[in-house]
Amino acid sequence: MEHIVRRVRAEEWAKARDLRLEALRDPLAPIAFYESYEQALEKPDSHWQERTSSAAAGVDVVQFVAEAADGRWDGTASVLVEHKGSARIGKPAQVEQTHVVGVFVRQEARGSGLAEGLFRAALEWSWALDSPPVERVRLLFHSDNARAAALYRKVGFVPSGASAPVPDDEMALEYEIRR
Repeated sequence: MEHIVRRVRAEEWAKARDLRLEALRDPLAPIAFYESYEQALEKPDSHWQERTSSAAAGVDVVQFVAEAADGRWDGTASVLVEHKGSARIGKPAQVEQTHVVGVFVRQEARGSGLAEGLFRAALEWSWALDSPPVERVRLLFHSDNARAAALYRKVGFVPSGASAPVPDDEMALEYEIRR
């Protein structure tokens, strides 16, 4: 099945919400995302509208979706801009960087190259930023998420050597990889 990878539009908040809820039903969701299905389900429409509107504006966050010819969304990835000195996630950024988050591909679309297409869009957007220019793209993954680690290596990310305790689970680690 052919897909178009594109940026989300503000009026598509309901589809963005539904895909996020599906992602949170994935068996690896507890170690891949920072919220549960139940937490997300309780959020009002205004939350999803604001979240999607911000991602559509593409200032410090952008969301990409993989849309099939029939309009179905089969995957998503978001990119956060982390300005030098910001402490959005983990240690404060020492360089201008972006952070890929919220990567999800529906079960039936896995292995089709869709994830690679989402990463290609995320990287192209990141490297195109020029005020100031991005020096690296990073992401974090849970030490128990071998599926994510394999995908990230496949699309060219390498370990940075940094790790941090997982929020709400001090016994587990998140590893940083970057490009």
